[in-house]
Amino acid sequence: MPPDRGTDRDSDQGYLRVAVAAPLAEMFDYLPPPSVPARRIPPGVRVVVPFARGSRVGIVIRVVAETAQPPDKLKAVTRVLDPSPLLAAADLKFVLWAATYYRCPPGEALFSALPARLRRPEPLLELAPAGWRATEAGLAAELGRAPRQAEVLALLASAPGGIDDDMLRARLGGCAAALRALAGKGLAERCRIVPIVDAAPAQPASATLRGAPVPNDAQRAAVEAIAAADGFECFLLDGVTGSGKTEVYLRLIAQTLERGRQVLVLVPEIGLTPQLAGRFRRRLDAPMAILHSALGERERELAWQRAAGGVARLVLGTRSAIFTPLSDLGLVIVDEEHDLSLKQQDGFRYSARDLAVRRAQLAGCPVVLGSATPALETLHNARNGRYRHLRLPRRAGTAVDPKILLADIRAQPLETGLSHALLTRMEADLDAGNQVLLFLNRRGFSPVLTCHECGWVSDCKHCDARMTVHRGRARLICHHCGANRPVPVHCPYCESPDLRPLGQGTERVEQTLRQRFAGVPLARIDRDSTRRKGELERLLAAAERGEYRILLGTQMLAKGHHLPGITLVGILDLDHGLYGSDFRAPERMAQLLVQVAGRAGREQRPGTVLVQTRHPSHPMLTALLRSGYRAFADGALAEREAAGLPPFSHQALLRADSPVEQAAMDFLREVLAIARPLAAPAVELWGPAPAQMERRAGRIRAQLLLQAPSRALLQGLLGALLPRLRALKTPRHLRWSVDVDPQEGL
Repeated sequence: MPPDRGTDRDSDQGYLRVAVAAPLAEMFDYLPPPSVPARRIPPGVRVVVPFARGSRVGIVIRVVAETAQPPDKLKAVTRVLDPSPLLAAADLKFVLWAATYYRCPPGEALFSALPARLRRPEPLLELAPAGWRATEAGLAAELGRAPRQAEVLALLASAPGGIDDDMLRARLGGCAAALRALAGKGLAERCRIVPIVDAAPAQPASATLRGAPVPNDAQRAAVEAIAAADGFECFLLDGVTGSGKTEVYLRLIAQTLERGRQVLVLVPEIGLTPQLAGRFRRRLDAPMAILHSALGERERELAWQRAAGGVARLVLGTRSAIFTPLSDLGLVIVDEEHDLSLKQQDGFRYSARDLAVRRAQLAGCPVVLGSATPALETLHNARNGRYRHLRLPRRAGTAVDPKILLADIRAQPLETGLSHALLTRMEADLDAGNQVLLFLNRRGFSPVLTCHECGWVSDCKHCDARMTVHRGRARLICHHCGANRPVPVHCPYCESPDLRPLGQGTERVEQTLRQRFAGVPLARIDRDSTRRKGELERLLAAAERGEYRILLGTQMLAKGHHLPGITLVGILDLDHGLYGSDFRAPERMAQLLVQVAGRAGREQRPGTVLVQTRHPSHPMLTALLRSGYRAFADGALAEREAAGLPPFSHQALLRADSPVEQAAMDFLREVLAIARPLAAPAVELWGPAPAQMERRAGRIRAQLLLQAPSRALLQGLLGALLPRLRALKTPRHLRWSVDVDPQEGL
């Protein structure tokens, strides 16, 4: 659709410009419903519109006076779904800006910003829906002779605030008769449900921090600098692990709430949310909403409504929370700003960190990017003056930095990946009553199964990858496409029963540890062991209380968790990061090592980190351990500048895939031919080339990299190129996408 040539019209005439929930770059003009003037339908409401041979949900962007289409050919909006806008003018402006920058269809971007239920033609949930709760008598009752009533009552007793009707039906099916029987006995009663996202009362926020420790000089200086910001300013809070960044956040949040403004805090992982939410609740008097993908649809929508309506003054969430409507936004915080999880890798491929900076700019408020290992892009922005660099150079309180040691495991006998040096130190720390954390970023029992007779290996039929042995589930699972099958008893090729797992994942190391340290409480924390809702929170809370003496896990354990009893961290294998093909691999490895090491010695007891490696003399590893992350970052930035790589250039990655051999490469060669005459001389076009994993989920993948010395040149090329690509006739089996500022796959 051509750009709007008209102006907004305040009359009964006019047309509604609508972004439809479809992967289309255009917006579409519609007539208002019969007997409803266009001016009565404000931007930001959802509507149902006729589309193609059916109907779609859309969002009204604006009322326009003119349309490029013949008015008598326009169709009318079928239904208006919302009594008032879900997205205010500022929210629409922000999301549409993001859609333009990341080259995402506007409807796809806008509906990504809404809770899942609201992407369908569903009405808003009531903030206080009807439900049932157990009475005081019901909490103490035992119903041994009425198992169905006992089941219902047990569920009600597990939720002191009650459970709404829809949730009861979803969990227990038809239970009306049991509920009536319980009500007749005085054991259950009807109620209105306070949203379970946060039980905090809707009271004025307080700047009083309960149990606030005395800040050190660096913390105090950081708080004062950020609090003094007049309007938008971006701060990099660069603090070593354990330096008290969260305390700085708490003080800034309290001050912002005291001024009557809302606060948005983003974290990269769901696993960080419960512990941080607990600290916020203990220290702050403010109604809070929590938003992340592990919540149920209803739970998440209620939290979103509380934030959008201003009831929740503090919003804590993962990357998609960046789009939550907040009319009084006064502060944005991005914790662990370097983390890859803040970048959406499919669909609407946005960076929540970078959008946080843009959102704060539009809201006229400060934004804080916190990390012990800042991304090289963020450090570059701080060094060229775009961000203000604040440092917390020492651990808070009496804690000291851990001692980091290398264990050369070349030609050393290993016990399921565990060296003698590591096992000896584990025994000493456990005997002293301390906790030990072991890090291995490989879940499952073994990364490959092989036949000792013929050499068969457990390749995935759909990917260029091996299937991992998961002994607990007795399955071979591909961690890339999700394909799985039973672990075979005999070799599929030679029928030999001599099948052997090679290498070790967390399951296999756990088995060895339970044998070696029998009777010592151990918790394995990875995606497999925490699939059940609430299990991650339970394990982390128990670990913080010291109930588990040995913690074994993947990256889920590496980020931000405060586990004061840990004095020894063992890193079983980081060598793969030393030789990765992606130019960002050294940066990721350095960040991971420092973050994992930061779990040791966070309070009074000193900590030690033992890194097992077969490359103890690798220059990057020795420089990192000798001089720290800052020196590593200086060297890495110098290398990036010499090579002309980001942050000294800007990239977009065009990806294509198809089940047909060569189809993706042929398409990208056509793209290259179109792009060359459109590109400025300074823009480089690399490829097309096969993706790092060429075959994934049965599709052959290829990519074409665009690189420019400035964002303006890159965006100019994309603006000219993408409309031409959308006009190409491509086979139905071929898919393509664009990723602006890509973080993976290079």
